[in-house]
Amino acid sequence: MAIIITDDCINCGACEPECPNTAIYEGAAKWKFSDGTGFAGKGVHPTAGEVDADKENDAISMDLYFISPEKCTECVGFHEEPQCAAVCPVDCCVDDEDVRESEEVLLSKKSFLHV
Repeated sequence: MAIIITDDCINCGACEPECPNTAIYEGAAKWKFSDGTGFAGKGVHPTAGEVDADKENDAISMDLYFISPEKCTECVGFHEEPQCAAVCPVDCCVDDEDVRESEEVLLSKKSFLHV
């Protein structure tokens, strides 16, 4: 599953630099698959299908930090636990019950993003 940031977020930004996939963005920010990854050009993402690395995607939240579920790998392949959750002072980085992914899928997302 991916990690989400709940409405309890205080916008401290502690989580953003900890993400190895650069999947965390400040509220209202557009995001790209190429941000902080090795992915360039076009490709078939393991869960999102055909994607363009440099296409700007709309912000998921206008007010609070958010995590792109297409880029989130729960830090699998990098760390023992999601680093955003480990550093969050208000425990608002939690499992997204609506996005369940196996370790195999998370590792394939990691490989896709970090070619």
